[in-house]
Amino acid sequence: MTEQTISVERMEEAVSLFGSLDENIKLIEKDLDVTVVSRDGELKVAGEDAERVIYAVKAVEGLLKLISRGEAISEQNVRYILNLVKAGHEDKIGQLSADVLCVTAKGKPIKAKTLGQKRYVDAIKKNLVTLGIGPAGTGKTYLAVAAAVAAFRAGEVNRIILTRPAVEAGERLGFLPGDLQSKVDPYLRPLYDALFEMLGPETYQKYLERGNIEVAPLAYMRGRTLDDSFIILDEAQNTSREQMKMFLTRMGFGSKIVITGDVTQIDLPTDKVSGLKEATRVLKGVEDIAICQLTGADVVRHVIVQRIIKAYEEDENRRSRKK
Repeated sequence: MTEQTISVERMEEAVSLFGSLDENIKLIEKDLDVTVVSRDGELKVAGEDAERVIYAVKAVEGLLKLISRGEAISEQNVRYILNLVKAGHEDKIGQLSADVLCVTAKGKPIKAKTLGQKRYVDAIKKNLVTLGIGPAGTGKTYLAVAAAVAAFRAGEVNRIILTRPAVEAGERLGFLPGDLQSKVDPYLRPLYDALFEMLGPETYQKYLERGNIEVAPLAYMRGRTLDDSFIILDEAQNTSREQMKMFLTRMGFGSKIVITGDVTQIDLPTDKVSGLKEATRVLKGVEDIAICQLTGADVVRHVIVQRIIKAYEEDENRRSRKK
């Protein structure tokens, strides 16, 4: 049996570390097969495997470091830090204490939760065009909308423009009821939802009526020059080569573009090249353009989403090897 001790300066930090019903510590104990006990202002970590005990100590110390900087600890934080420690990257835990990107209408601070997300947010701030590519749940769209709202509130841009290609994932627009706007609204719903959370429904509606916010399908962008705008193209994997070029050349003075997409979920006909894939290749190395690759490690939804993504990646690799 190996045992190590960790000093805790304040009892409040230990309470935050353990979490509701000790759920955070239970997660560490189950993952590493150790026990963690709080006694006399110290945490005692014990286990049969010395290496696992060391991992647990590093994970606990990393979580305490985040707590001391005012970070709230969730299951996602614990799992992410465990993965960092097991990969030998515990020295990067301090980088997770990111600046607040935006505050929602209800006062919730929006921050990058993983190293990949932090690189993505930093790239958006520093570059005129940013491509955020990665699987579902990595916060590509949500963080882009938060950055757009932050830039708008700071007076850096006069408009927020959100757009998506209206490509059907196994369905057809013609079968949806209503006029054209009603038909495209379901495709734009994730963008509406993010804006509602950041601004609140009333403020969102006010800016929409003034023309400060525009949510429209990609086809509406043709022939326009967009000055002083923060423009987000979502689900960009479903753009054609021509649509992507058309969109990129809409950018005017004082504007910033963020393009998000998941190249594993392309709904285009098999004979069509994804505009996002093409842009990633063509724009690599171009000044003021950043290409950020997010991975399954950056998924901040339920842990099952990470497992699903990993299972599909492994299946894709197996099929590739058979070809």
